[in-house]
Amino acid sequence: MAGQTPAMALSSCEANDMIIIGEKINGTRKEVGAAIVKRDANFIGDLALRQFQSGVTFLDLNAGGLPEREPQDLAWLVQTVQEAVPEATLCLDSPNHLALLAGIEKAAKTVMLNSLSAELFRVEGVLPLACQFQTELIILPIGDKGIPPDAEGRMTIVRQLVEMTRKGGLPDEKLYVDPLVMAISTGIENGNITLETCRKIREEFPAVHLTCGLSNISFGMPLRSILNQAFLVLAIQAGMDSAILDPQNRELRAMMMAAETVLGKDRHCMNFNRAFRAGKIGPVKGS
Repeated sequence: MAGQTPAMALSSCEANDMIIIGEKINGTRKEVGAAIVKRDANFIGDLALRQFQSGVTFLDLNAGGLPEREPQDLAWLVQTVQEAVPEATLCLDSPNHLALLAGIEKAAKTVMLNSLSAELFRVEGVLPLACQFQTELIILPIGDKGIPPDAEGRMTIVRQLVEMTRKGGLPDEKLYVDPLVMAISTGIENGNITLETCRKIREEFPAVHLTCGLSNISFGMPLRSILNQAFLVLAIQAGMDSAILDPQNRELRAMMMAAETVLGKDRHCMNFNRAFRAGKIGPVKGS
């Protein structure tokens, strides 16, 4: 497989510098799961194309379903999405190293793997694949005892995982550390813990990327879109440069680009202005 860096994968993302991982091809979603079972290539291909055209850097592929069927399902998803959007770079999303390997073998270019934690089965299964194929890699501060409740506990695991990836020959630039976003509905300090973890990671490991499942913050709450937008701005300020989200959410995209502009991450405001002129942010023309 030919190697590809995130910068090379930005052909569809001229409107912003944020590394967006499109979340919608996930077999745990009812309609996507049904399409995978039926091998509905048109449905999956259209979903991939619409996300790509909305400006993703990576397309996340999660087959879901039964573990014994997952390698075949993920391999089919890779083939299907590549046929629909040959330019796309894929993120293979599974804890099952056999499924990840099946997807890698079908991929036309280097993928991202989602994800490595400090749990033994992932260290033994996912880490060797990432190092062998020199993939981009999402890492999670989860150990065999679960998710640490505070930022320093998560940093302890991040340090362990970064040491492992370095020993395996994977450069920090290929790492995407997810500080783990927990719902504020289950703990009012969860947002602050995530943001503190972001700041610590950015200070200690400046070359890594920071990503997250953004919408987790608002689970169980009303007006989730407003909460997601607020958290996104704070996360960008704390060093977040990537997110797993719905790329077709215009309000979220606009807020993301506005935050980058205000924080001085958009030189001469060019990305924001280009996106506005192209109709990618702001009121929908003719509405």
